[in-house]
Amino acid sequence: MTKLERLLNLIAALIHTVVPMTADEIREEVEGYGGSNDASFHRAFERDKDELRAMGVPISVGFVPGTDPPLTGYRIDGREYAGAVPELTPDELATLHLASNLVRVQGLPTEAAFWKIGGAPATHAIDEPMVALPTDASVGPLFRAVSDRRITRFRYNGQDRVLEPQRLLLSRGHWYISGFDRGRQDERIFRVDRIDGQITMDERGGFAAKPGTRADPLVRAWELGDGDPIEARVLVDADQALWSSHHVGTDAVVETRPDGSVVLALTVRNRDAFRSFVLSFLEHAEVLEPPELRADVIGWLQMLMS
Repeated sequence: MTKLERLLNLIAALIHTVVPMTADEIREEVEGYGGSNDASFHRAFERDKDELRAMGVPISVGFVPGTDPPLTGYRIDGREYAGAVPELTPDELATLHLASNLVRVQGLPTEAAFWKIGGAPATHAIDEPMVALPTDASVGPLFRAVSDRRITRFRYNGQDRVLEPQRLLLSRGHWYISGFDRGRQDERIFRVDRIDGQITMDERGGFAAKPGTRADPLVRAWELGDGDPIEARVLVDADQALWSSHHVGTDAVVETRPDGSVVLALTVRNRDAFRSFVLSFLEHAEVLEPPELRADVIGWLQMLMS
């Protein structure tokens, strides 16, 4: 029997059980585990549980009713496993199928989801997608952390982080996770491929959704970091105003002057990235305030020219 067949048998058994199944019951009743010794069974069962959970299968652990001393059992809530599956018309399903072929996440299949929402339509797959999104081993777990509101723990820049993840996004070829950093008591954005080592998550529903959390899809390099936030004002000449507002978002434009120039309000945590941003405008941008940040940029430019 293949491993896939054993996993499917395990899912079927845990979904259909009325009360949690003990490990001994699983070993006896689920085809694929029989004949192995205790150590082999427990190794295989632990690996199978980890793999199924990594795929989003909600295996819950609880005590078996009526046992004394209490025995631990396992089951899958069929409603939670099925999720909220939308009812789609054939045209809507076909549109989603086309989109999944035009934009693909590298290394991940797209057909499996369509069987769950009504079956993959009988259309020809597109051999070469128009866009192939890069992926990372951490993207899947972080997506679940966001959707299930799970407290997430990892190391970043050599420091332990405890995050209430709010948004997973892709910007300029890199994945980012943003949310409320409990250690810093503030919002933070982290580049996923720079997370050190393993990511761990608590149980689902570990924090309340925060409507006030910024859901801005733009990732600005000068906002990344753990420095104390500085509110900066940057004046951009009229001939660069349109590009600057498009680059940072129109919400950052706090003033439009009669000559067409604009003043941008930026939150700066990374001064090096901020200086690089200002320099990209050459002589068409000026840091107005605060004075210490203006002096920092001027001193940096003078050092470059010396």
